[in-house]
Amino acid sequence: MIDPATALHEILGPKGWLSGSDAEPYQRDWLNRYGVAPLGVATPADTSEVASVVKLCREAGLAVVPQGGNTGLCGAAVAQQSNAVIVSLSRMTAIGNPDLDSGSIVVEAGVVLAALHEALEPDGLMFPMHLGAEGSARIGGLIGTNAGGSQAFRYGMMQDLVLGLEVVTPDGRVWDGLRAVQKDNAGYQLRKLFCGAEGTLGIVTRAILRLYPKPRQQASALLVLPGFAAAVSFGAFLRGEAGEFLTGLEFFSDFGLQLALKHLPDLAYQLEARGDVYLLVELASGSLRVPLDEILASALEWGMEQGLVVDGALAATGAHRAQFWRLREEQPEGQRLEGEQLKHDISVPPAAIARFVEAGAKICGGILPGVRVNPFGHLGDGNIHYNLSPPEGRADFDGKAELFAEALSSLATQMGGSFAAEHGLGRAKVAMADRNRGLVERELMARLKAVFDPLGTMNPDVLVRVSQ
Repeated sequence: MIDPATALHEILGPKGWLSGSDAEPYQRDWLNRYGVAPLGVATPADTSEVASVVKLCREAGLAVVPQGGNTGLCGAAVAQQSNAVIVSLSRMTAIGNPDLDSGSIVVEAGVVLAALHEALEPDGLMFPMHLGAEGSARIGGLIGTNAGGSQAFRYGMMQDLVLGLEVVTPDGRVWDGLRAVQKDNAGYQLRKLFCGAEGTLGIVTRAILRLYPKPRQQASALLVLPGFAAAVSFGAFLRGEAGEFLTGLEFFSDFGLQLALKHLPDLAYQLEARGDVYLLVELASGSLRVPLDEILASALEWGMEQGLVVDGALAATGAHRAQFWRLREEQPEGQRLEGEQLKHDISVPPAAIARFVEAGAKICGGILPGVRVNPFGHLGDGNIHYNLSPPEGRADFDGKAELFAEALSSLATQMGGSFAAEHGLGRAKVAMADRNRGLVERELMARLKAVFDPLGTMNPDVLVRVSQ
């Protein structure tokens, strides 16, 4: 049999097959915790080449690791064995013309999210997903991890924004599910099955995405609150008061603000008061007749009367709004620049956010006294990025990272939530899932994996263990 690397080079050409030093940029995950040198990196130019690569790898007994922008936090997009081929979709970046009447668009899986946003600008449409890595995250990876972002509570997760998919299955065949309809009940919802599968059931090559009219006006406010319980109560009021106009409801702590201001000197905090919690609120509408500023100002006044809001300011300009959003978006960077950190991607019912933050702080303090907690995230859907920094003056966590992860995942599970809100399981959380989810649930996932990929060559040991 011909050498697999030689065969892949013949299929893909010199631009489509990378090995040695050329493959190194693809080998390690974003946190530099996972990844070994694979046989090589395939960068196919179209779906047929993806199918050829997958088929050849299957015949040669090579593992296949799909990779988008490689910005994930759980190690799902890099190889853990040398007899593997990373399949990067980075060359598949075609963006179709939007269907203005249907509100949809066909894109290839390698399209960067920010590039899609830019391409839609002239047509007055938007794809309503925004997250910190949108300058590098690719559509295929966002589908594979069922990404959420800051507007998930309003528009849904990635699975709610995908109308149709084209997927190369583990045996090298192509499933054509590119149907641009919301209602399609002709059997199992396969398109949703691939959303969140993290490349374990196949490789997404193209997608039909749902679009929305771009808002013609927005109203934003930064609020100071005395605590997380007040934030939860005020958030519930806002959902009832602003209804369908509420598109942003983000929170961060004073510790997170301190770190951001300390390490990013170009950040500006323009309110007079400080508090334990900050809430970034945004309303949007496609109509200029809706009085968004009045709705938001009235809600702010009510919150102050009820003692739920200490201080607040409405954004007067687009630049002012951008400053508010930077305070929230730079939370991860501020903590990264502080030094060593532990990241935990938690979700609980929104009503339980305050209880989780309080209970989690006590648990973490018991594991390592003085550990600093930085909770921030999405109040509307209960997603908490519960990140930790070592105690002041200490550079590490005394080898207790696993204790923190296990304790917080158990707490989230007890509260009816999840320890993998929007980052997925990857390789990092497979064992945690086995411990914190029921046997029936995990066995069903393993059986599903076995049906799609009986040889276990498609992204092995991600999401479920191949040996199960």
